[in-house]
Amino acid sequence: MTMTPPVGRPAPEAVSRPRVEGDREQEILAATLDVLADVGYDRLTMDAVAAHARASKATLYRRWSTKPALVIDALLSEKEAMELPDTGTLRGDLLGAYCGMGGLTDTRQVAILASVMTAISRDADFAEAFHRDFIGPKVALTRTIYDRAKERGEISPDVDVDLIGTALPGIVLHRQFLLGTPPDTEFIVQVLDHIILPAVAAVAASPLPQHTPHQTTKEDS
Repeated sequence: MTMTPPVGRPAPEAVSRPRVEGDREQEILAATLDVLADVGYDRLTMDAVAAHARASKATLYRRWSTKPALVIDALLSEKEAMELPDTGTLRGDLLGAYCGMGGLTDTRQVAILASVMTAISRDADFAEAFHRDFIGPKVALTRTIYDRAKERGEISPDVDVDLIGTALPGIVLHRQFLLGTPPDTEFIVQVLDHIILPAVAAVAASPLPQHTPHQTTKEDS
């Protein structure tokens, strides 16, 4: 005889499974980052993460149905390390944002970033989530730093923040990924002092001259 569940109570198969929470969730996310940094996104598997976290694969699937979902959550689990510096100067704020934990001198962060490069070009869903949830807040932080510098009158209001904001990480990551030289604080200081700060100062002091047609004179003929 088929048993009918009492009115108002879901059938047993409809009851939602418990979520992975608290310290156990953080342990799994930390294990995900370890595996990601070690083997890269392409070779990361739920089995490998489960083994590293000493958990069952079923435990992972209770919380994350796909690998991209797990990896994105793992990346976001370290977002508290990203803080908005407030030193009172553009130079000091950029040094605070890009040096130290969570910045471009954080070797773990750079290794994790390198591990997802191929996924960004191959997995559209992962790329969308990565740009929105991981890169987006970093871009917003940089924009805030430059916007505050504008408000202080430290740089010209005409500075293109979207353009100049990508210059420092672009130079540093080019050095890391293409030249094979890990960045350090000294290198970031050099980029700031010799490229970024002179560039924004040049915009403020010396706008590009307007092009005027050359007029022929007697000496030209």
